[in-house]
Amino acid sequence: MNTDSLLKQRLICVAVIDKPEHAVPLADALLAGGLHVIEVTSRNPGAAESIARIRKNVPQIAVGAGTLLTPDSVKHAVDAGAQFGVSPGLCESVLDAARERNLPMFPGVMTPSDVTRALELGWKQLKFFPAEAAGGVAMLNALAGPFLHTGVKFIPTGGINAASLADYLAVPHVAAVGGSWMATRDLVSEGAWEKITALTAEAMKIIAQSGKK
Repeated sequence: MNTDSLLKQRLICVAVIDKPEHAVPLADALLAGGLHVIEVTSRNPGAAESIARIRKNVPQIAVGAGTLLTPDSVKHAVDAGAQFGVSPGLCESVLDAARERNLPMFPGVMTPSDVTRALELGWKQLKFFPAEAAGGVAMLNALAGPFLHTGVKFIPTGGINAASLADYLAVPHVAAVGGSWMATRDLVSEGAWEKITALTAEAMKIIAQSGKK
């Protein structure tokens, strides 16, 4: 899958799904709100099954695997049907495994050294994590000086919410934003699908308004 198409909507829902039976209703709720991209974090035993269920039952959604920390986690993600991968850090063995399996990947960076190394390895679409803790919009703007000419694009994730979404989208080298506020772990566990749809629709409206400025 082409990474540009994954980032076209400029939002990725980052979801922790504790029970695989919640995966399809969650995907349906996001679709109802207008979002077609979800990252299922690989933090629990049911993540692979959740990815597989979404791929089978909700093909309109692009589903990726997050928190990929080892080459084995990349293999498991691909076997489950993940269409892209996300890592909180920059690990060469993980990136090599992703390349070997043709898995589009967004490696995580936080510092100028991280970005420099990612570019050296040939990766230009990078997760900026943890966004708010690492300086947020101010840090991303500071990184523009030395790196904007390289064509690098960031997907900030971590601590972002509806109130700060527009500020991140206004940064020229932000390709998309990753967030969990529209589908928090508690909302998913409670099966609050209508609430998730409403929060997703609100986020998509913010993105649409940002595009008109």
